[in-house]
Amino acid sequence: QVQLVESGGGLVQAGGSLRLSCAASGTSLVFLATTWYRQAPGKQRELVATLPRSGRTTYSDSVKGRFTISRDNAKNMWYLQMTSLKPEDTAVYYCNAVDDSYRTSWGQGTQVTVSS
Repeated sequence: QVQLVESGGGLVQAGGSLRLSCAASGTSLVFLATTWYRQAPGKQRELVATLPRSGRTTYSDSVKGRFTISRDNAKNMWYLQMTSLKPEDTAVYYCNAVDDSYRTSWGQGTQVTVSS
């Protein structure tokens, strides 16, 4: 069982920056991939960035060049550095992990609000 807890969300003006963190705890903390998703009001949840254990990091076109995903395996944490934020980035952001048994875990989400 893996527990994921996000932090770092908040209210920021357009053009500002935030760093989201996701802390993982529990058993089986070896992940095939760690990912950030987001869901805006009235919209479907969408992938923001994924960091596989091996392979290339992937970003959605809407955040490419502005967001950076990273992971600290020693601390069982991963991050989403968000810069040049836009009002359309407003959403609840969720961290996600898939372990070696292909089990998926989700955090509870953290709200990011970008004011214009």
